[in-house]
Amino acid sequence: MSNAPTSPAHDPQRKLVSVSQFVPAAAAQIFDLLATPSMHSVIDGSGSVRAKLSGPERLALGAKFGMSMRLGMPYRVTNTVVEFDEGRRIGWRHFGGHVWRYLLEPVEGGTLVTEQFDYSTNRANWFLRAMNAIATNEVSMRKTLLNLAKHFS
Repeated sequence: MSNAPTSPAHDPQRKLVSVSQFVPAAAAQIFDLLATPSMHSVIDGSGSVRAKLSGPERLALGAKFGMSMRLGMPYRVTNTVVEFDEGRRIGWRHFGGHVWRYLLEPVEGGTLVTEQFDYSTNRANWFLRAMNAIATNEVSMRKTLLNLAKHFS
């Protein structure tokens, strides 16, 4: 399979940006990495995730975890895991209300990983527009998935 992420789908009706990438690893291995907040900075394609500050070593449904971030200036954010299906799906949200999720589908030779930015429950769409967050997140998601694939290559 190709190393490049597939074309992302931005569905403005559903307020969802979705990018997929083949990763040459088992879904369980990838899920373990995604469920470990201290590893998020290793694969982050946005350059904003710095380090885990608080929370469990491994995530579960309802877990809260704090992250050190930097987007122009440093800040902290606390996320809550709102979706969790071991080995298949994990998603979290913070005070902004939008959800970052990963969907894992086993395929021959590895896993098709889909990252989604779901802003259908966002509390401040004006802020996303002002920050050009939808387009920026799409680019960052592509980089994150490439980083994830390289991590397991």
